[in-house]
Amino acid sequence: MPEIILASGSHVRKKLLTNAGLSFRAQPARIDEAAIKAALAAENATPRDIADALAEFKARKVAEKHPGAVVIGTDQVLEFQGGILSKPVSRDAASEQLRALRGQQHRLLSAVVVYEDAEPVWRHVGQVRLTMRDVSDGFLNAYLDRNWPGIGDSVGGYKLEEEGIRLFSRVEGDYFTVLGLPLLDLLGFLAQKGVIDG
Repeated sequence: MPEIILASGSHVRKKLLTNAGLSFRAQPARIDEAAIKAALAAENATPRDIADALAEFKARKVAEKHPGAVVIGTDQVLEFQGGILSKPVSRDAASEQLRALRGQQHRLLSAVVVYEDAEPVWRHVGQVRLTMRDVSDGFLNAYLDRNWPGIGDSVGGYKLEEEGIRLFSRVEGDYFTVLGLPLLDLLGFLAQKGVIDG
């Protein structure tokens, strides 16, 4: 069995793969995500294409140093009203994002790209539609008081696996994709390729 490397430092993604029984190691890819996003946006790339490109950049960067490994690159983008929201850099930024999202629907796009022998062999972009409740300013402020800065590493400023679930009235799609990894599709591919048992 080839070595599996997750090109990410995400604790959630590592936990998902560990819980699924995979033997792997994590090696975050050092890329300039902001510069890549800006360049792609300047070319009018869609949010889906941006998520896919970022996942590929990460997988390629690690695969170049470990050509014999199966490398999994991932990225998640929040699409809202034709634009992209990033991880909030401050409590005020998180508040602004959540106020914009309340009462509205947005999409989470979770991309995964797999490299084998330093070449891309599989890619998938999972999509989930989420509708946020039209919560009050008081509720949002209390939510931020309890959850900042922990939600600062999540696009949109919420974690559905934690108290953030209370912000939503509807979630349409795969739960793992919300967490940033289309796990069922990835496991299916790895089993089909014989990288993992299955």
